[in-house]
Amino acid sequence: MSHKQVNQAKVKSVLSGDTIVLAHVNNPKQERTLSLAFVSAPRMRREGDEPYGFASRDHLIKNLIGKAVQFRILYTIPTGVNRDYGVVTLEDDRTWPQISVQEGWAKLRDDAERKMEDTDFSKGILDELELAQARAKADSKGIWSGSNGSIDTSYEVADVKTFADENKGKKLNGIVERVLTGDRLILRLLLSSTKHVQTVAVVAGIRAPSTRRTNPSDGKEQPAEPFGEEAQAYMESRVLQRTLNIEVVGTTPQGLLVCSVAHQQGGDMASHLLRNGLARCVDHHSTMLGAGMSALRTAEREAKTKKLAIFKDHVAPKAASESEVTVVRVQTADTVFVRNRAGAEKKLNLSSVRQPKPTDPAQAPFQAEAKEYMRKKLIGKHVKIAINGKKPASEGYEEREVATVTQGGKNVALGLIEAGYGSVIRHKRDDTDRSPIYDELLAAEEIAAKEKKGMWSGKPQGVKQYVDYSESLQKAKIQASVLQRQKRIPAIVDFVKGPSRFTILIPRENAKLTLVLSCLRAPRSARNTNEKSEPFGQEAHDFANRKCQQRDVEVDIEGTDKVGGFIGTLYVNRENFSKLLLEEGFASVHAYSAEQSPNGAELFAAEKKAKDSRSGIWKDYDPAEEEGEDVKANTAGATDQANGDTVQTRKLDYKEVAITYIDPATLRLKVQLIGTGTGALEELMNKFRSFQVSNSSSLPGDPKTGEYVSAKFSEDGLWYRARIRRNDREKKEAEVVYIDYGNEEKLPWKSLRPLPSQYDAKTLRAQAVDAQLSFMQFPTSSEYLRDAVDYLYQTIGEKTVIANVDATDKDGTMYLTLFEKNIDVKETESINALVVAEGLAMVPTKLRPWEKSAPKLLDDLKERQAVAKEARRGMWEYGDITDD
Repeated sequence: MSHKQVNQAKVKSVLSGDTIVLAHVNNPKQERTLSLAFVSAPRMRREGDEPYGFASRDHLIKNLIGKAVQFRILYTIPTGVNRDYGVVTLEDDRTWPQISVQEGWAKLRDDAERKMEDTDFSKGILDELELAQARAKADSKGIWSGSNGSIDTSYEVADVKTFADENKGKKLNGIVERVLTGDRLILRLLLSSTKHVQTVAVVAGIRAPSTRRTNPSDGKEQPAEPFGEEAQAYMESRVLQRTLNIEVVGTTPQGLLVCSVAHQQGGDMASHLLRNGLARCVDHHSTMLGAGMSALRTAEREAKTKKLAIFKDHVAPKAASESEVTVVRVQTADTVFVRNRAGAEKKLNLSSVRQPKPTDPAQAPFQAEAKEYMRKKLIGKHVKIAINGKKPASEGYEEREVATVTQGGKNVALGLIEAGYGSVIRHKRDDTDRSPIYDELLAAEEIAAKEKKGMWSGKPQGVKQYVDYSESLQKAKIQASVLQRQKRIPAIVDFVKGPSRFTILIPRENAKLTLVLSCLRAPRSARNTNEKSEPFGQEAHDFANRKCQQRDVEVDIEGTDKVGGFIGTLYVNRENFSKLLLEEGFASVHAYSAEQSPNGAELFAAEKKAKDSRSGIWKDYDPAEEEGEDVKANTAGATDQANGDTVQTRKLDYKEVAITYIDPATLRLKVQLIGTGTGALEELMNKFRSFQVSNSSSLPGDPKTGEYVSAKFSEDGLWYRARIRRNDREKKEAEVVYIDYGNEEKLPWKSLRPLPSQYDAKTLRAQAVDAQLSFMQFPTSSEYLRDAVDYLYQTIGEKTVIANVDATDKDGTMYLTLFEKNIDVKETESINALVVAEGLAMVPTKLRPWEKSAPKLLDDLKERQAVAKEARRGMWEYGDITDD
């Protein structure tokens, strides 16, 4: 390129007060670095900025960033890469470096005259610069002002959570130093005029596709996700080195700041990315953003409707239509049975919520309380439902519909969460069965937890223990004598055993009993598939279920039968249920008993009404053939039998271990046993490194496979004991294994030294021991395997934990069950169990003999695995992979 040629470009970024990065006007990916001719400016460095370094760079940013310019190269200095020096002119004819020198943000280089080409143009510029610098000095501008000009810049945040808490809700200014991906930025937060903090931040509410990157574990390049480069370019062109409005809203589990990022003219950048189809909404940021999440959802829906970028193949789900139904049974706090107007019943799960987890010791005690809350709210009530989707059948679980249920305009699931009796399901990215008010649910959950409502209080009400007075005739008679003196006793129908037989709970007496309706006989329904119902027996049973199941009722107790049943009257909505059964033709009056009862006349009248209308069992009724024969009711009892299996116990051998390495390909571990060995290692390594400072000897020859050496670790530049695994003589590099930590890497031969005998494995054996996690089999899919690796690194990577050594192979490999340090060790609350619960591993189909000897642990792991399958976590995302 000719030095006299004037070229067009756009200023992409500013490296310092005297250097800029230019992008080609028509091809933004084509970039070049240009330094301003004849001048130098203060530098910004990680180890500490020079005085006025930030202000000098900021001057160029405010004047040039994102603008079209003309530039001319005056001279080039051949360093490692040819470095061009020149001048830059804006459309309004303002020219740099003249303006920088004039404002006092740059100064003439000492060797400026030697750099000058012998041309009138260069001489003219140099003269202008000398004059401008003299004026700036005289006017005490910029670096000539005599003030300090230093800014305290931190490049690491020691405690991210504390920093976020201190600055949450504050409106901060920040400069985007670098765009890593569409949703990850390196931000310089301007806390004050003299205090800056530079850190990586995540854009709140979204996830953008990843860009091309190198996997640190194997050094392989991973391609960008579709539209990842476009999302990065979109952000770079709009926010790179711009001053933005920043609001810290929280932190990620990985310790990164989560921030709302808004352009000072263009507004919220997350909305812009979503609207252009270059990002997706992230559910777990919803509670951080609160009401602000709805705007992001709206922007995402716009992109989905237009099928932009990552949503180009989006298929919109059909709009759910509402229907009116009646709740006939509450199975759990998140599962109900409903009946439509045609009488058809079906089972529904509430969208996006779950009952208190039975596997969570803190939540499980609230299950009964949560179910009772829903029973009181819903049973027998008319509600509106909108089906949001289906959960397909999986092993042990039938297909389930999930729905939004509203009563009186109020979302039932939202009420459950607000009361603290449920939690919100964390959906997978592409789940289509989520609630339409998902963000409201998340916000309500956070408030309920903060206010310690329901299961978040940590103080469950004592679970009411009901005494079963029908388990023996003696207990029934004693309790009946108490209940007979009371009238219209409040009760709950816990179960409908038959048309005239119910399991009743009486809360104020802590009593559970079997109630048999007096003065009538109802047809018997089949108790199993091998039995056959009497005529209209099933219809009568269904009618009793619809009217009585889980309802609040009242009872009058009159006596007991021969097997411990309580004979009496049941009132539903203050109406005698025996009368309702008789009117429907689903029972007949026991004449003798009815004649002795104060309700006799009412019952005879109800039976006559059914006979006259030929309803139910009276469909073939002929008055002339009426014999008036009493029919005695049959009663039956059932006893439960429980089998107790002898549970074998394991021998426990707890040790404190440090996890030093996790193999990303196999998830095998390298561990150090904490004790005298690790203490000796620390002492030896201190001496070893001191020795290496004064030692510069190289290997006497080519390294050999299996040889012990001193190796310089590439990440920290320190020396460690290592062993040669294999050699590449052409590249003169070796693959080494660090014998005290287990990790490995390729190093050039020049990074290897001999290992002196006083530090070799004979002096102190290698401290890294091979280990595997017990009771689990990891997925073969690279995607799920990577998730498992990430989870283990977050949970146990480079940490000290408690391990039970379950078994040891002949080759010395230990099989471990791991536990968090500084907690009470409970066999079923292990890190192994957490991995299975997250769907990142499964219980092996083929167990080792010692694994079979721990049935309690196996049962717990299988239960957690079943929950993970149902929730479609991890490897179970697309169903049960064990069927393949």
